[in-house]
Order: sequence, then structure tokens, then C-alpha cells
Amino acid sequence: MNHLFLRAALATVAISTLGLTSCNDDDEQAEAAVKPALQVQAVSSLAPQPATPTSTGQPGTPRHYTFFSLADGKEVPHTDSASTKWDLAFRGTTILTNGGSSGPGQGGAQVKSGLFAELTTAPETDYAVDAAAAKAIPTGSGKGWYNYNPTTHVVSPIAGKVLVIRTAAGKYAKLEVTNYYKGAPATPTGTEPSGYYSFRYVYQPDGSRNLQ
Repeated sequence: MNHLFLRAALATVAISTLGLTSCNDDDEQAEAAVKPALQVQAVSSLAPQPATPTSTGQPGTPRHYTFFSLADGKEVPHTDSASTKWDLAFRGTTILTNGGSSGPGQGGAQVKSGLFAELTTAPETDYAVDAAAAKAIPTGSGKGWYNYNPTTHVVSPIAGKVLVIRTAAGKYAKLEVTNYYKGAPATPTGTEPSGYYSFRYVYQPDGSRNLQ
């Protein structure tokens, strides 16, 4: 009788353990299924740094790049330019990544054609890095993120160009520049203060290449 009771007790424990394991697995799967989508962050008119005065009194070239952390969603002081606290740096129409010749991080980038919302996974390979001869995000009209109109002198973001960024920490983001002028005018005339970047981006903090 004692043996029968012991066997029954052990069977009950085993069934309970299996039930708990199954519940735990179900809970983990449920948590993964309801993992919230990444939020699209918007930055409006990120200002350039003060310009260096010229001998004629006309506005000159900005003294420093404007450094920005995609992870923190905020500007980083230029005094931290030699650190991995920033992911992108902006000056004029040039955008730097924190890697290669521009910084000590793991940064890189590639320019993809397509809709921002439909780019859901960052590529695994083929990231360019900044070098003295060329930047990861190409400079020049029609080569990277913008077109320049020599008649109106207007810089316009190219529709359907998405920048895939590998950050200083080796994580991933996608970014689309939406405007280059202060106040983000819908139809710039070229007379507005320039170098004020407006953009939207999605940053993946967990290290995966998932961007949705």
C-alpha cells in the first residue's frame, strides 16, 4: 500500500512539474508575441553649431559638427566628439558615423532605396565606414540622402532614401531625413537658415537587426 501511495505521489509531482514547465513556456511565448513595436522617433530642426565669422562679416562654416545620440535621442556636446557617446554628427550636408576615421565606435552606414516603414530588418553586412577619402553616408548631390538644385540653391531630401545606421555601440537604426531648413518648411525657397536637420528614426536597443 505504501508503495502504491508513493508512486501516486511521485506521479502527481511529475504532472505538476510538467504543467508548470508548460505554463512557463506559454508565458515566455506570450511575452514574445506581445513585445511592443519599436517607436518612430522624430527630431525637428536639429540646429547647427555657431558659424566661424569670416573677414567680410558674412556667415561662415559651422565651427563644429552637431553630435547626436540615437540611443538617447538627444544632442551630445562636441567636447565628447572623441567618445562613443554619439552615433551621428551633422555639419552642412555631411553626416558622419561614429567609426573609421570619424570616431572610436563601431559605426557604419548604408543607403537603401525604399519606403521607411517597409525596411523592417537591418542588413547583416555591407556597412561602409567613414574614411578620409569618403564617408559611409556619401556626400554630394544625388549620391546619398539629398539633391541640390543649382538654380534655387535648395537642398532637398531624396524621397525613398533610408539610411541604415550601425551605431557607435554596434546596434542598429534606420533614419530618414525629412527637411534641411529651420522650421521644416514644406516648400523651401533656399533663403531659410539651412543645416537644421529634421528626421525620423527607429532605434533597436536590444542589439538585434529587427527594426519594426
